[in-house]
Amino acid sequence: MLSRRKFLQGMVAGSALSLLPKGAKAVRDEEELATLLDLSKCIGCGACVEACKETNAHKFPKPQKPFPRMYPSRVKVADWSDKQDVDDRLTPYNWLFIQTAYVTWQGKEYEINIPRRCLHCQNPPCANLCPWGACLKQKNGIVRINSEICLGGSKCKSVCPWHIPERQTGVGLYLKLLPSYAGNGVMYKCDRCYDRLEKGLLPACIEACPEGVQTIGPRKEIIAKAHQLAKEMSGYIYGEKENGGTNTIYVSPVPFEVLNKAIDTGPGRPHLKPVPNSMALEENLGWAVLTAPLAGLAAGALKVVSKLKKGEEKNE
Repeated sequence: MLSRRKFLQGMVAGSALSLLPKGAKAVRDEEELATLLDLSKCIGCGACVEACKETNAHKFPKPQKPFPRMYPSRVKVADWSDKQDVDDRLTPYNWLFIQTAYVTWQGKEYEINIPRRCLHCQNPPCANLCPWGACLKQKNGIVRINSEICLGGSKCKSVCPWHIPERQTGVGLYLKLLPSYAGNGVMYKCDRCYDRLEKGLLPACIEACPEGVQTIGPRKEIIAKAHQLAKEMSGYIYGEKENGGTNTIYVSPVPFEVLNKAIDTGPGRPHLKPVPNSMALEENLGWAVLTAPLAGLAAGALKVVSKLKKGEEKNE
């Protein structure tokens, strides 16, 4: 007899694949791209951070002020437009930053610099549980937010084990729908330079790194390289199994539980703790099954509305 969990898992693996918006789930039998980061090489120079900002500046929010008053009042304004130079945490204008850990391990002192951004989960709760279908997973493993239909409700942030997406108020479709009630902005995070990859180019952070910290390729190959690298340095891997597996794989000469204790964590600064597969939880499985058809319809409707609004603006 099937347990409730087995039933829900079967529903998600089967019917939900056809119900979710196109690209919102990993497509079977297709290789995903993953990125390997050798933390023993990173010198914390910040070249990747600057390259990310420069390359993706055209995607950054341009909010309209003053902001509409929100109801209920618990929906708080999130405004980073006057703090666009902040680079020591994740913001809507800074999708990559470097965390530095100073630790002693096995009698040796280390300075470990850790480039942090979205981990691009294999089974991303942000994409599976977005009620508007605004967050999607592409066939190549990139998880990204469609800023044209995102309403800024921050479901993606609350279900992300690392709470990575960040909101900017005063931008997006909500302003043209119900500006005092619908969402309060748009959520932003690393999209792994999907537009560059479409042109056969490397993500900006990888191209700019002077130390060769990052390598991108099919996930199976990247995992094999990660294990080989970990073996060579007697090191440790993060991302292979976290949250069921991510497409960002870190290899470090120091255990990640040690690194996690040495870094600042909190808003905009993700932790490095072990993370179980959040999509294996019954409440998430059930929510994914229930919301999948609604999310697909919502995404389609919002795309139509967005196009109509753009057409109106062009005719004005």
